[in-house]
Amino acid sequence: MKRTLDILLILFFAWFWVPVLIGVTLMVRLCIGPPVFFVQERPGLLGRPFRLIKFRTMRDGTESDAERLTGLGKALRLLSVDELPELLNVLKGDMALVGPRPLLMRYLPRYTPEQARRHEVRPGLTGWAQVNGRNAISWEQKFAYDVWYVDHQSLLLDLMILWLTIWQVVSHKGISAAGEATMGEFLGKQEEQ
Repeated sequence: MKRTLDILLILFFAWFWVPVLIGVTLMVRLCIGPPVFFVQERPGLLGRPFRLIKFRTMRDGTESDAERLTGLGKALRLLSVDELPELLNVLKGDMALVGPRPLLMRYLPRYTPEQARRHEVRPGLTGWAQVNGRNAISWEQKFAYDVWYVDHQSLLLDLMILWLTIWQVVSHKGISAAGEATMGEFLGKQEEQ
């Protein structure tokens, strides 16, 4: 049922997101240059890797993420439009509209067994952690929200999270942790020492 709802919602709103996708593709191509998309392997359901696709928001280089983030990239992130190509990941079945956000492959061995439970469901475009603080909360809080979602997922909860996500995007809350382009590196047990 969840997968069917995801597909129906994406197709129903295609009149909105497809023109935006095309327009932003052209803007990124003109303002940042090729490649337009940032593609990276991320852990999906049960930790299996998939290729996540987002709009590129940074210039190439060796500087920090915050220094490489372009003006257009900041605007795309502020509006969460950089995540729009992930709808293709949802259509493909790698992701769901709602679930724990897919993080980096290198984090997999750093999770506690409880934190690793976040991979018991498909990763999402948005999730319970995103509507409860996004990047302004600690890693431990994020993972606690993710596991809570795994234990309490339902169609009604997904619809509520989607609705709250609209508010989160409009209010621009929690986009970045203090001093970061998004959020600092998750170090696992090292963070507790």
